[in-house]
Amino acid sequence: MDVGCGVGRHSIELAKRGYKVTGIDISQGMLEEARKRAQKEGVEVEFIKADATKFNREEEFDAAICLCEGAFSLIGSSDDPIEHDLAILKNIYESLKPGGKFVLTALSALSRIKGASNKDITRGTFDPNTMTFFEEIEASDGTKIPIRERVYIPTELYLMFKMVGFEVKAIWGGTAGRWRKRKVDFDDIEIMVIADKPKKAA
Repeated sequence: MDVGCGVGRHSIELAKRGYKVTGIDISQGMLEEARKRAQKEGVEVEFIKADATKFNREEEFDAAICLCEGAFSLIGSSDDPIEHDLAILKNIYESLKPGGKFVLTALSALSRIKGASNKDITRGTFDPNTMTFFEEIEASDGTKIPIRERVYIPTELYLMFKMVGFEVKAIWGGTAGRWRKRKVDFDDIEIMVIADKPKKAA
């Protein structure tokens, strides 16, 4: 299961490698592009329009990925910044078979806070109580799109995973082009968490 699959970059690559993949995303436009790409690459992927805070299929998947802030870390203006991402983790946990594997990347607070200031708090572009940043990005047509991003420290992610029931196997730091098995540092844009859903007791 590819949670927040967007235009299908990871789903399609996994399908090309022989995996049976279900990609979910809240954006119909991105899913339409994902279907076109999958058809062009000659692979079959099940793409579903769904909100990751609500979607689960009980114990159906052997593994799940949630990468590049496809769903996790991206918060709507009316979403609770803690409950939103916790709901996603719960649904992924419920969707995995016992022993299932999960890989998640989340935005690192260490690098974002390093570049923040009290002016950001005053302006309302950073809320330290919820660890959220607010900004606007410009679309190709010039439209301004508001973005609300939740950032994390490694221990917080570890505790959230444990609350849901996952066994955390590793927490690594990375940025495009420099991912490796190492501790998170202050320059990393993202944090990667590797976890398992525990196998049922015999």
